This record gives sequence, C-alpha cells and structure tokens, in this order.
Amino acid sequence: MIDKTQKSMQEVLSQIKDGATIMIGGFGTAGQPAELIDGLIDLKVKDLVIINNNAGNGDFGLAKLLKSGAVRKIICSFPRQSDSWVFDELYRAGKIELELVPQGNLACRIQAAGMGLGAVFTPTGFGTLLAEGKETRNIDGKDYVLEYPLKADFALIKAAVADRWGNLIYRKSARNFGPIMAMAAEVTIAQVADIVPLGGLDPEHIITPGIFVQHVVQVPAIVSSAQA
Repeated sequence: MIDKTQKSMQEVLSQIKDGATIMIGGFGTAGQPAELIDGLIDLKVKDLVIINNNAGNGDFGLAKLLKSGAVRKIICSFPRQSDSWVFDELYRAGKIELELVPQGNLACRIQAAGMGLGAVFTPTGFGTLLAEGKETRNIDGKDYVLEYPLKADFALIKAAVADRWGNLIYRKSARNFGPIMAMAAEVTIAQVADIVPLGGLDPEHIITPGIFVQHVVQVPAIVSSAQA
C-alpha cells in the first residue's frame, strides 16, 4: 500500500546532508513551508545551495535559515526588499554567494529541469550583465540567451491538502513555485494542513500529482480567534 504520509518531520528531513541543493517554495511568505525550514535549521547542516523566489523576509522562515549560517549560496530573483536585512548583512560581509535570475527565467529553468529539457533560449537578460559569458542566438530575428535547467536534491514545499499518495491541492497564491519545484527535485517533501482519505480529492482539482511527491508531513493550520 502506498502511503507517503510521515509522522516525524525530523526523520524525513534527516535525509538532507551538507552541501545539498534545496528548492524552497513560496512567493515571499505566501506558500513558504516555515515549519519545514525550522526543521531544516534544527538539523544544523551547512554549505546549502537554496533556490527560492527571494532571499527571505524579516527574521522569519528563509531569512532565519540564512541567519543560521547554513546557506553557502542562494539562487533567486529578488534578493533585496525593505525587510531583507539578513541577506544584506551576509552579502555585504561576503558570507553568502548570490546568483541573480530574473523571475521568468527562474520559473522557466525550474520547469526545464522538471520536463527533462537540456536547456532553453530566453530573450530575458539579453544584452545585460546577466548574459555575460552565456551563449546567445538570433532566432527569427530576435535575440535570445541560453539558460540551463535548475534542478535540486530536495524541494520543500507547502500545500493545503494531500492524500496518502501525495496528490496535492494548494490554497490561492500559495500555489506559486511549489508545483514546478516538485517536478524538478529528486526528493519532494510537502508540508500540508490537511490529509484526506484516498479518493477525497477531486482529480480535476489536483495540481501536483503524487508521482512528484515522496513525503507528506501534516502541519495543521493555525486558526486565529477571529477566524475560529
């Protein structure tokens, strides 16, 4: 019987070792698997390469992971915003590497890995510093830059509902990078609020099929008194 649900978050995360490349879902704090990130910090692994849309907000979630000193390099689109003081301090001190990737290219490169493509040509970045040293080509009168797929050892993502096969449904804007990251990683660990019996998900509503998910960990959503 296939059952990908796990009771111990730490047991699942213990697969992650020093030097791993990890995709972390989320658009800012929306859809960020905060509890999985906290569990990753507890492992005290180091020299991680993180792929994310940004470089953390405040002292929460991804920023907290950066502050712990576990990350050697981050690949992202938005490293700086008003509350990115953790990344700013680390970068200015030369304690973290940055690979800046335009957001469309970030998504495209992750998708390329999930689809098994060798590389993609994109117009974004052509003629800028981001294209330096990269192959370019003119196709049908338009200039393009060659970009290679982004893949990872692990993807840590957050979804709303799962079944024991690992099929996932997301909540609103939390459905951002999670679906494509799940396809581009060797091992996907999904943090979900609810787990329903097999057959409890409408097949037409499933966004990430269970074939792309190896582990499901339930983290019940916190309901405020105003919402209760």
